[in-house]
Amino acid sequence: MIVRDRPSGIRLFFVVRGSILKRIRLTLLVNTLSAVLVTVVHGNFFALKITLTTIPFTLMGLPLAIFLGFRNSTAYDRYWEGRKLWGELVLRCRSLSRQCQSFIHPADIAQAPEAEAARQRLLYRAIGFVHALRLQLRDRTDCGELRRWVPQAEWPRVENASSKHDAMMLAMGRELGQCQRQGWIEPCLAVSIDATLSGMTAAAASCERIKGTPIPFSYTLLLHRTAYLYCFLLPFGLVDTIGFMTPFVVAIVAYTFFGLDALGDEIEEPFGLEANDLPLDTLCRAIEVNLLESLGEPVLHPKMEPVNHRLT
Repeated sequence: MIVRDRPSGIRLFFVVRGSILKRIRLTLLVNTLSAVLVTVVHGNFFALKITLTTIPFTLMGLPLAIFLGFRNSTAYDRYWEGRKLWGELVLRCRSLSRQCQSFIHPADIAQAPEAEAARQRLLYRAIGFVHALRLQLRDRTDCGELRRWVPQAEWPRVENASSKHDAMMLAMGRELGQCQRQGWIEPCLAVSIDATLSGMTAAAASCERIKGTPIPFSYTLLLHRTAYLYCFLLPFGLVDTIGFMTPFVVAIVAYTFFGLDALGDEIEEPFGLEANDLPLDTLCRAIEVNLLESLGEPVLHPKMEPVNHRLT
């Protein structure tokens, strides 16, 4: 995710980090060069003069702009829902930490170390849960970084699980049940913690729904084709009217349409590693820091800061 102040004045035209221009530069260059060629030959190819008025482009341009705007709005809804879900995970993890610290207390002081170890295991698994969800959403198979947050005896089960965050959640449920059976937590208070765990599971399932249900491909393909046809035919409709200014106007229109199209593609999948995707590494690190501080343990890594105006 790009985090920076909004540039002003002439600097707007020289910002590269976070710009969609890098993604569309080749297509935009080819489109502009084709417009230059059409301008040089004035729309003549051998003995054939290709004449188009601006009317077809007016009729095509308005619905194309509307559909591109609608698609980008749909893509941003997915992006914003993903951000809200990860905000919910941050909230639930903090609530879990508070509940574990406040509710899990043994009646027998001799069992205090065991209860403290149970609280630590619950919160460690919560940290592992968000890291495992991040890895799954980004299609990463290297799960070695999860090992620190899982008890040694439990690791083989987690490592071999197809859904590692689900395996950790099941272990958290078993740990909570064990605390209740030991009498370290009142049943009515255990229900509150269980509701928090259920909220974490619901947020994870919703993230999986976003990742597993893209915008229908046929809809995206239609917009791709229409945008390309419009921009590559546009020089023929402008050359007889504005002459040598045709490449400049075509480049501006193509930058807008190709840019909107590419931006929709990028934010449609908000959990990836593109410049404008959600900073899942940063969110997981924030949860990790919060829970370790609540346990009174030293923080392994500080909260992440933007590097070249970008959070990952």
